[in-house]
Amino acid sequence: MRQSKYFLKTSKTVSADDVSINARLLEQGGFVQKVMAGVYDFMPLGLRVLQKIENIVREEMDKIGSEMFMPVLHPKENWEKTGRWQGLDVLFKLKSRHGSEYALGPTHEEIITPAAQSVIGSYKDLPLAVYQIQTKFRDEPRAKSGLLRGREFRMKDLYSFHATAEDLEEYYNKQAIPAYEKVYQRLGLKALLTEASGGTFSKYSHEYQVEIESGEDIIYVCGKCGTAKNKEIFEEGALCTNCGKTEWRETKACEVGNIFKLQDKYSSAFNLQYTDQDGGKKPVLMGCYGIGTSRLMGVLVERFHDDKGIIWPDASAPFKAHLLALKGAEKQAGEIYESLLKSGIEVLYDDREASAGVKFADADLIGIPYRVVVSPKTLADKAVEVKKRSAEKAEFVQIENLADFIK
Repeated sequence: MRQSKYFLKTSKTVSADDVSINARLLEQGGFVQKVMAGVYDFMPLGLRVLQKIENIVREEMDKIGSEMFMPVLHPKENWEKTGRWQGLDVLFKLKSRHGSEYALGPTHEEIITPAAQSVIGSYKDLPLAVYQIQTKFRDEPRAKSGLLRGREFRMKDLYSFHATAEDLEEYYNKQAIPAYEKVYQRLGLKALLTEASGGTFSKYSHEYQVEIESGEDIIYVCGKCGTAKNKEIFEEGALCTNCGKTEWRETKACEVGNIFKLQDKYSSAFNLQYTDQDGGKKPVLMGCYGIGTSRLMGVLVERFHDDKGIIWPDASAPFKAHLLALKGAEKQAGEIYESLLKSGIEVLYDDREASAGVKFADADLIGIPYRVVVSPKTLADKAVEVKKRSAEKAEFVQIENLADFIK
């Protein structure tokens, strides 16, 4: 992509109320634009990052479920059946000109459960799992911290359906948890499996928490095995449920996923039943599993940055290489750009009529993994200057070896 034609503009300033690192760097780098509190445009550069994240999530969820897509607009009646029309304080509600009332979906139990009635009839139909990646809406009392707490955001939500508690437990531990761990590993994040309150469903649910300085959650991490507990259920002197030790450290973190055993709460509300082997009717047991994909984008920036800008891990970077043409080397840089594209490398080519200083500063701010500089000086040796964004020093690479070097 030629930067001169790309829908991208970096900035040195940012809104005074955006104090979080991810809000500041993502806005300055041209990844997002703030529309209003808690609502952002994802510009082409930012959309590429979001798509990289969501594709990783999709690849891992496809191993444990089927993908579908549900509506954002929900009928009031579904939310009344579960008691959440009045019980969920962050629910966006609206009324049509015909007098009908609707909710904007913050989650989709009220949609997926009745949808499952057409699929599940017998115990032979179970277990099943289905997921979506969808835009969600929550009427947060205070949207803040950039992409970490928004009113409109992206989320992957998966729902599993089971005949027995044992089957739900096995899916939860043997499929959902390993799939989540693989997602975070591929993104380069250390996400701690954290015990949290199970509410009305069970003794515990689990969150995935990433330690960041701006985290809104307080968690306690076992110094022996790394098991974590949310502050809401932590008791001083409590034993670790994994290793039995009492060595805890307190830290700030941001939740990037959660998993719940819903049991029969929603299946009972919608009369979702299956016929067992003896011909009797029993409620289907459910689990739900969420990952905030746009929040993950914000967390990645909070974790990977320096005083110059973002440092994207390879898996989530919008492009693999940022090619900079300095004055006098434009023709050769254009040829290198075309060559890299033919090699299958994603390249942002800075062909703008701008100073070297501006191009270097923007490259650091945007944070693409490899910066490739083409100048008359390097061309004299048939080479280019390549610097990994996370490294301190650059090195010279022969043009003929550049594609292999980046790969």
